[in-house]
Formats: sequence, C-alpha cells, structure tokens
Amino acid sequence: MDNEMQQRVARSFDAQGLMATLGAKLLHVDDGEVQIELPYAAHLTQQHGYLHAGAVSSILDSACGYAALTRAPAGSDVVTAEFKINLMRPAIGERFIAIGKVQNAGRMLTVTNGEVRAFSAGADAYKVVALMQATIVSVVR
Repeated sequence: MDNEMQQRVARSFDAQGLMATLGAKLLHVDDGEVQIELPYAAHLTQQHGYLHAGAVSSILDSACGYAALTRAPAGSDVVTAEFKINLMRPAIGERFIAIGKVQNAGRMLTVTNGEVRAFSAGADAYKVVALMQATIVSVVR
C-alpha cells in the first residue's frame, strides 16, 4: 500500500465528525483492508451496558467503506449504498476493532465484508460480535 493512499484514507477519516464523536481511531490501512479501533465508553452503551449496535454498525460501516476507498478509482470518493449486519452476541469488551475487507472491486460498485472483534482487558483473544456485508459506490468528486 502506498503512503499516498494511507494519507487519503486518513484525511477522509479525520473529516468524519461521527468517528471523532465516538472516539474511534484509524488503526490500519492496507490494500483492500482497513481496521478501526473503538475503546469501550459508558456513553456509547445501550440499556444493558453493552456497546450500542449503532456504534458497532458505524465503525464497521466506516471500515468497509475505507477498505473500498483503497481500491476506488483515482479522483473518486465512496459512499455506502447498503449493508447487512448480523449482531452475533452482546458487544462486551474493553476495546473493539472493526475490520473491513474488499471482496470484489468494480469500477462503480465494491462489495466488502467485515467483522467487529471485542477484546477484554489484557487479552489477545477476541470474540466476533458483528458481521457485515456492504456495497460501496464510487462517486466522482
């Protein structure tokens, strides 16, 4: 992955107000793969204390979108056309990593999939809490 693409993704990520509001951080950018990290925060929970599905969906949608951006034609941006998410189990953990990967990149549409992994304190082991498949559209600027 070239440094220019990593910077392109980082600039776009830094411009997202929602990611800043959530406290999410861009963790890894590679050709066809992006990882976003989100630490647990009480203000992002639902009524049972689990990370809210909205926060889980948001970081995973962004990870899939930015993975697609790494394969998008020069001079274009990306937007999500649709996604399907499966919430596998309660999002319990100290930190969460959303991993988005390109499955097929076309000129206009890119199909991605991803998962959110929940990590407990000091543990390298994780549990997958969500799976997503998304269709991302390349948009000429």
